[in-house]
Amino acid sequence: MFANLIQLISGRPLVPEGEFHAFVDDVHVSEREARNPRVERLILVCWILIAVKHVAVIWAVHHYRVPFHQLWVNFPTWLLGVLATSIYYWQVRRA
Repeated sequence: MFANLIQLISGRPLVPEGEFHAFVDDVHVSEREARNPRVERLILVCWILIAVKHVAVIWAVHHYRVPFHQLWVNFPTWLLGVLATSIYYWQVRRA
């Protein structure tokens, strides 16, 4: 409907049916990309390091009585880990 309106406004002639060319000439469907076990091991190691860091920060905050809550350090780390992990698995699932 809008294409016909634009043709009417611009004054372009209608394309005859025999001369119509599609935008998409060919479509190729490929298999999904398999998950990379090395990347998944790296993600697991990173989550283990995040857990160790959380424990160390909680211990340091309680032991040295610093004037802030441990979530000011732990929550952004956890959030970035969740974001990176979910982006990886979302991209692997989409591919």
